[in-house]
Amino acid sequence: MLAEQLLRLTRRLHRIQSRQLEPIGITPAQFRLLRTVATYDAAPRMADLAQRLDVVPRAVTTLVDALEASGRVRRAPDPDSRRVVRVEMTDEGRATLRSLRDARRAAAEEILAPLTAGQREVLGGLLSALVDGMPERRC
Repeated sequence: MLAEQLLRLTRRLHRIQSRQLEPIGITPAQFRLLRTVATYDAAPRMADLAQRLDVVPRAVTTLVDALEASGRVRRAPDPDSRRVVRVEMTDEGRATLRSLRDARRAAAEEILAPLTAGQREVLGGLLSALVDGMPERRC
């Protein structure tokens, strides 16, 4: 029963987030890639992104293609290797990321609206225990 509730909540959160992201013109997967690019100090390699996102490199290529077409990222040559392509966030990408973070907060607020501040704190602690207690799985 608990697993089903968690799955239903995850699906609901995904639907709400997708609804929030649609006006911005970005998919949840593109948002995830944009967030991941932002975590690096220097422009990451496509292979780094695939590994971090735990997806095949072709999936990253497709996401980068779409984000590049919308002006949110750009491909840049690696100064040390002509075969390596790096992904840089553009100013448009940074602005989009700020908007997306606001949309994500709104989606979370919608999901958490029925809970009191105390219940939210307890839920946060329980979720942290579950997430922190899971071993990292790499394919």
